[in-house]
Amino acid sequence: MLHVGGTVIGSARCSEFRQRAGRLRAASNLIGRGITNLCVIGGDGSLTGANMFREEWEGLLRELVQSGRLDKSTADRHSVLHIVGMVGSIDNDFCGTDMTIGTDSAMHRILEVVDSIMTTANSHQRTFVLEVMGRHCGYLALVSALACGADWVLIPEKPPKDGWEDIMCSKLSENRAGKKRLNIIIVAEGAIDRSNKPISAEYVKDLVVKRLGYDTRVTILGHVQRGGTPSAFDRVLASRMGVEAVLALLEANSSTPACVVSLCGNQAIRVPLMECVQMTQEVQKAMDEKRFEDAVRLRGRSFENNLKTYKLLSHRMSDDEVPHGPFTVAVLNVGAPAPGMNAAVRSAVRMGISEGLRVLAVNDGFEGFSKGQVKEIKWNDVGGWTGQGGSLLGTKRTLPARYIEKISEQMRIHGIQALLVIGGFEAYEAVLQLLDSRWRHREFCVPICVLPATISNNVPGTDFSIGADTSLNAIVETCDRIKQSASGTKRRVFIIETMGGYCGYLASIGGLAAGADAAYIYEEPFDIRDLQTNVQHLREKMKTSIQRGLVLRNENYNDRNESSNQSYTTDFIYQLYAEEGKGVFDCRKNVLGHMQQGGTPSPFDRNFGTKLGAKAVQWISTQLNAFYHEGRVYTNTEESVALLGMRKRALIFTPITHLKDHTDFVHRIPRDQWWLKLRPLMKLLANYKTSYDISDSPSQLEHVNLTRPLQRDIEIAITI
Repeated sequence: MLHVGGTVIGSARCSEFRQRAGRLRAASNLIGRGITNLCVIGGDGSLTGANMFREEWEGLLRELVQSGRLDKSTADRHSVLHIVGMVGSIDNDFCGTDMTIGTDSAMHRILEVVDSIMTTANSHQRTFVLEVMGRHCGYLALVSALACGADWVLIPEKPPKDGWEDIMCSKLSENRAGKKRLNIIIVAEGAIDRSNKPISAEYVKDLVVKRLGYDTRVTILGHVQRGGTPSAFDRVLASRMGVEAVLALLEANSSTPACVVSLCGNQAIRVPLMECVQMTQEVQKAMDEKRFEDAVRLRGRSFENNLKTYKLLSHRMSDDEVPHGPFTVAVLNVGAPAPGMNAAVRSAVRMGISEGLRVLAVNDGFEGFSKGQVKEIKWNDVGGWTGQGGSLLGTKRTLPARYIEKISEQMRIHGIQALLVIGGFEAYEAVLQLLDSRWRHREFCVPICVLPATISNNVPGTDFSIGADTSLNAIVETCDRIKQSASGTKRRVFIIETMGGYCGYLASIGGLAAGADAAYIYEEPFDIRDLQTNVQHLREKMKTSIQRGLVLRNENYNDRNESSNQSYTTDFIYQLYAEEGKGVFDCRKNVLGHMQQGGTPSPFDRNFGTKLGAKAVQWISTQLNAFYHEGRVYTNTEESVALLGMRKRALIFTPITHLKDHTDFVHRIPRDQWWLKLRPLMKLLANYKTSYDISDSPSQLEHVNLTRPLQRDIEIAITI
């Protein structure tokens, strides 16, 4: 079921349930089947109806008893109805959660269309107006505009100011004058002006044609956004939320209010259902009353930050408006390429220019740095970078230690007063080497920030790295195709090797999202007895209606007994399964290789890279001003060299030196990894008998704050 879009059990907008008679029949049906725990997956309408059903439950039972359709003893046994909600809505229009189930998949559909349209628009020098879903919420329009670098976006929560037509046309004209061959305008279907009058895609198209004479087309995505295969993010999110919903039902008692299982950053929380519904209704009320600033605020800090970031990165200031400070910042990529690196560079460059910084781009990592491959990079130089994979700056794994003298010389020559290093574990190690060189080279006594960008997701100090989501989607898409092949041939097991070095993130989370039967990783040692158990499990599985198997293995697996380093290779596991499965199933092997490293960045990685780049440059700008004295920047504090990462609920700057004790440098992984607690979930879903760690599960309700302030300098909620 994991790969199937929509809902297998069906969904409907039931008019009968809106009436008490319909809810009375529903209560009778539930009691007839002994059901008093209900998990409701839907939007605010479904969850509001579910809460009403719960509030009326006692009265409904009394009415059933009085009418003779239910005896009193049965009613007493079913006296309490427990309800837990999970928000499933592609619009991401439900307050109280950073991300609803289905939104990421819808973003995939939108950006697939945008990427395809940009090709033809560039060829014909056209302007495209895209209408996306969002009758009452502009999340899809706003985030897709942020992720593709659209020229203009129209959303219901933040209508454009009066006279916006002139401003938009002027901006489109400026972009064309800057040698841009296309324009992209994204319109939410519920877009309005300041008078609450609708703004349609056709109106925008006619406006552009009439005033600018550009060849303009309209594309309405419609229900394309609702269909298709769920993304890796949505599969993992839904699996996590499903478990939390069941735990909430098991812990519920007669006084427990109906709750919604929500996502805050990377952490599952429980919030009162009606508080979320009331907050969602407040947004619409604010828009109806033309209190648009309140509407944006009520949408939450994530929405508000998306809007601010889009404005900063899409609207270029005039030369008179741009501040010109005394500071120079260099940006470079280090390590293997990761999808989303270019989005981070674009964001950093444009935010730096907006902050009054002179931004230099370094080609080919520290090796290029040592050779003087440094040049100033301008606003238009990074146009269209968000959707491109790989590293347009060029990147190498070379660490700076061997070139330290030449790099310090280049920093002196170019007057570089801060560094932004974007990369994986090599970037982390490289900055540690620069930090250790401060006592010999004062050029490195400047603010330095690391952005984690690696498909392996093995950088300490962050839950997620730029590029890992794109790689997960590549793995899951391949696994879906392989499973389909296995289903056709019957009785076949596939052994799939993923990348990741010694970090098992890709194998574990990819296995969870793809519905794997097992995933072998370095962090969780196994022996021949475990292999035997897995083989026997698959032999039993072949007796059921699901006659296929999927096993993932992380590359470079090494168990903790160093005397048997190379024992459990992919070939060994394949040969073992093939031999032990004779007569029951046959076996095939696939090594996915570097296909996991390429491709177009996913919506999550584009957005994550964009936000990290902007946040990092804001931090660098603050540091530069703090340590600027008598015409130069100088700092040797630990806090001036930091890694920006996602930690549970927020983006946090962690001094590099604080991460050393939490790092396994031999195997290039963090000592503590949050996703290891999800591995039992994969086993449970594969029908193994195992325990599940609930230590991180929320045990208490968290209340929704209607006036939640934005903590700009502390945290940003990350969603896509």
